Amino acid sequence: VAPNGQGTLAQRNNNPGNIRIGEDWQGEKNPDTDASFEQFSTPQYGIRAIAKIMITYSTKGINTIKEIISTWAPSNENDTQSYIDSVCASTGYDENFCLDMKNPIVLEKLVKAIILHENGQQPYSDAIINQGVSLALE
Repeated sequence: VAPNGQGTLAQRNNNPGNIRIGEDWQGEKNPDTDASFEQFSTPQYGIRAIAKIMITYSTKGINTIKEIISTWAPSNENDTQSYIDSVCASTGYDENFCLDMKNPIVLEKLVKAIILHENGQQPYSDAIINQGVSLALE
């Protein structure tokens, strides 16, 4: 975890998924000092938010890495195919494999892959990621 003022913007915001401002989130830092991206009180709450979004996608039938990343990181802002390839390489899942977001192991793999792609590194321990995903599954 980055000390204050260090690390990526995502790390400083405790928002490892670079979630844009929009919804009210559990664990949201108040007041926000970033005009574009959510800020969370701990990395676990930022990780929880990623996992919650993935769970919401699955309830809408968005269940494959290709569908998930195309929704999460649209091509008007990202190299979406590169992102899909990165997540597939990290998780070991094919881009068209249907993921079960109620399975904590699957959800953790996906969240870890998103964090790695968004940050260019994995700054969080398995314990922190597990805590964030567990909060989402409560």
